[in-house]
Amino acid sequence: MACPDKFRGTASAAEVAAAIEAGVRVHVGDAAEVMCLPTADGGEGTLEALGGPNRTSLVTGPLRERIEAAWRLDGEVAIVEMARASGLLLAGGAEGNDPLAATTAGTGELIAEAVAGGARRVIVGVGGSATTDGGLGALDAMAPLARLAGVSVVVACDVRTGFCDAARIFGPQKGATGPQVKLLARRLERLVDLYIERYGVDVSEMARAGAAGGLAGGLAAGLRAELAEGFEVVATEVGLAEAIEEADLVITGEGRLDAGSFDGKVVGGVLALATEAGVPAGVIAGAREPGIDLAAGLRTSDQAPVSDLVVLTEQYGTERSMSDTLSAVSEAAAGLTAGFCSGGGVDG
Repeated sequence: MACPDKFRGTASAAEVAAAIEAGVRVHVGDAAEVMCLPTADGGEGTLEALGGPNRTSLVTGPLRERIEAAWRLDGEVAIVEMARASGLLLAGGAEGNDPLAATTAGTGELIAEAVAGGARRVIVGVGGSATTDGGLGALDAMAPLARLAGVSVVVACDVRTGFCDAARIFGPQKGATGPQVKLLARRLERLVDLYIERYGVDVSEMARAGAAGGLAGGLAAGLRAELAEGFEVVATEVGLAEAIEEADLVITGEGRLDAGSFDGKVVGGVLALATEAGVPAGVIAGAREPGIDLAAGLRTSDQAPVSDLVVLTEQYGTERSMSDTLSAVSEAAAGLTAGFCSGGGVDG
């Protein structure tokens, strides 16, 4: 089965999964079942991994422009990806962003609209944000919060950053200068006190509260949202563990392998599930951080070493890996499958 993350800036998780399937079929043929479950860790791509959008709403963008944001409503469950409403790409990247003014108001508007549309459970994927407003913009946009009473909100976090650390760690990525980072940090410190006063919730020591510039903490305070590992949320929703248990071979991957790949991200999560199920696994990475060894990374996470790894830039060169990514992924998947078939690990 194919269960990769996106290759950021190159291919979506769904496109990568389809390319893996094409490569696998070179060796197993068309009769064999190849399951594709594109995966995400709570950041960009979470909406697609959980079924894709079927609704569009006009909301406030990160720099207060009006934008159309896609989301999903499936019965009483809504999926909102904050990058679609308050994302850095919408602000023109770090160069075009105004890190002090960027707001999560549009994300709050999406959540409110989902609830008005009948949602009783809302999954909010956070990641790729332009914002460091601590979620205040979203909470103000949803006021009065009493209308969301009884609604379960789960925030799928792609980082474990603390609330007051969000500006220091992620502010520069959003275009903040040194002095602006200090201003944003003080803003978050003031919001800690405000949220205690308003909601009786202290987000200062709450794990993952700094995700999306503190949006996660704001939702935890104002909506009593659950802050969860994004990969675990997605894996549970799509039945990933059960699918892996039935597989002969699992191939996952991401655009860049680094130390964080084994800390709540897709690659580490998939490999942990495969190891637990006793299923052989392979990884395809677009590139990797210098010095990162996959087997060593897995051992530090108390997991067994993966069977094999293909790094596209090392196998096919940077030019082809960037310009012809999906073809390279298919070729890598074919090679991984051939190795498992010859070793007797895959039927067919």
